[in-house]
Amino acid sequence: MKIEALRTILFKVWSLESSSKWTPDNPAKGQCGVTALVVHDLLLGEIFKTETEGSWHFYNVINGTIFDFTASQFTSPITYLNIPSNREEAFQDTNCAQYTYLKEHVLTLLNEEESPFEENCY
Repeated sequence: MKIEALRTILFKVWSLESSSKWTPDNPAKGQCGVTALVVHDLLLGEIFKTETEGSWHFYNVINGTIFDFTASQFTSPITYLNIPSNREEAFQDTNCAQYTYLKEHVLTLLNEEESPFEENCY
């Protein structure tokens, strides 16, 4: 699987449609919950959370490795507490319209790429 291909696609797709906190200077801002959900859809694994700047920050753990596609939104390093979370909690950080937008646009770009994921990732 090519994680960097997914990271590139996420940076292309993130917008005000996927988070009301998005800015051109900080595209990952506010994208953690919705991104954790879409990454979980594609790669499975688990959703975890940690506290950052007074709120929950969601990320994925796949085969014991942390994948935090939205870490760049923060100016300070993240201390990962690895608190188990779930889809329901991550969804509280987003809404149906944002989730649907991000998932549909990520899948569209994935289909345009030259098979960036192994078949068993779906």
